[in-house]
Amino acid sequence: MQNKILEQLLRDRAAKRAVALATNLVTGTEQLLYALDDAQTELAQQARIALREDKARTVETPEGEVFINVFNPPLRLLIAGAVHIAQPLARMAALAGYDVTIIDPRRAFATQERFPGVTLLTEWPDAGVAELKPDARTAIVTLTHDPKLDDAALSTALNSDSFYIGCLGSKKTHAARLERLRLAGFEDAALARIHGPVGLAIGAKSPAEIAISILAQLTSALRGGVVS
Repeated sequence: MQNKILEQLLRDRAAKRAVALATNLVTGTEQLLYALDDAQTELAQQARIALREDKARTVETPEGEVFINVFNPPLRLLIAGAVHIAQPLARMAALAGYDVTIIDPRRAFATQERFPGVTLLTEWPDAGVAELKPDARTAIVTLTHDPKLDDAALSTALNSDSFYIGCLGSKKTHAARLERLRLAGFEDAALARIHGPVGLAIGAKSPAEIAISILAQLTSALRGGVVS
């Protein structure tokens, strides 16, 4: 790898930018391609697909075969609310490759006994989310049913690059939530990013079933599937 390419790749990884290294297998030419680049060349489009799928690929080009290697930032899930649903959701998300953090200032709920091996932040959710600097590989889910906590997390989440934002609650609860956020200055285009009620409509009832529905919807958003 060329020194110039390597140095830029290291900078991109430090900045948690999704980047792919495209190497022409005939000429040895290298270039970096980015997930947020809107270039419409075939190689750029193939790089975006590889980044979205987290899978390297080889593509044919007029200049010969090109190997696209993927360098994605780690997946993260920030959960506002150390509630019952958060317990199976944290475990399932970890199995799916997410670095999970629970954010809840209520220390009686956010304990290692209830969430063994999970990172816990006992800060107010807006401060906690801001501290973690959500990027395009970060999902944020609010579960507390308490507007003081959920809205605080959302106020920061909506100003981030997170690829998924979901909120627990009924349709009525979500409508009231959206109205509060409008009054706080958020426009409809921003509010449309919120999935509420959170999760795919699979008839989930138990905490584990609800966690499955959330992770399924989150996965669909990550992989570019249909998110209902």
